[in-house]
Amino acid sequence: LGNYYSLRSQHEKAALYFQRALKLNPRYLGAWTLMGHEYMEMKNTSAAIQAYRHAIEVNKRDYRAWYGLGQTYEILKMPFYCLYYYRRAHQLRPNDSRMLVALGECYEKLNQLVEAKKCYWRAYAVGDVEKMALVKLAKLHEQLTESEQAAQCYIKYIQDIYSCGEIVEHLEESTAFRYLAQYYFKCKLWDEASACAQKCCAFNDTREEGKALLRQILQLRNQGETPSTEMPAPFFLPASLSANNTPTRRVSPLNLSSVTP
Repeated sequence: LGNYYSLRSQHEKAALYFQRALKLNPRYLGAWTLMGHEYMEMKNTSAAIQAYRHAIEVNKRDYRAWYGLGQTYEILKMPFYCLYYYRRAHQLRPNDSRMLVALGECYEKLNQLVEAKKCYWRAYAVGDVEKMALVKLAKLHEQLTESEQAAQCYIKYIQDIYSCGEIVEHLEESTAFRYLAQYYFKCKLWDEASACAQKCCAFNDTREEGKALLRQILQLRNQGETPSTEMPAPFFLPASLSANNTPTRRVSPLNLSSVTP
């Protein structure tokens, strides 16, 4: 019943039924954790913390309770507490990309960018459930003006979402194509820049930028501006997007394999 009301977004009723379940069995781990989630939905952070702590008292190896505490302290803008609880969750679930992404975000807020990079890369390496680790890593490289590494991450992100065969909306797809269009344009790789700019035209938030870039490319081509041979692309675009199939240099993978937050 608690889960039923939770799915219907009736969080007060859901919490009530979890409380009733706990009166029957105070050591019912799942009910404590789920009740914590409901209090989080109701923005009652103190009650959520109490519920998650009860869950940990019942079983210290319940990663959901540690992760829930991390999320609660994230809402309270207490990043050091947040980091502690996410690390405990990660220790229990070392190959769960959600824990690693949460850790990366926490390190980023604490301006520990090297550690944040390691977490995002590791999240991708273990199988990124939410398909966001590469985008977060790319944006971090952007922030650090590491343009080639950012482009590499965005290309890999696009390759992954195009190869998975899922018909889902990827909110950051337009962001990736916009960055790559601008990156290839700066590299004077007109075919690749044009392919990415055309993809930008398919999204509302990047349509005008894509059209403007296509006009610029056409103008430069008409003026006889030759493509660059000095700054090749990081590696291949998906075959369906690339305007030609000329092989380009492949950048070696980021050396971020060792991560133990």
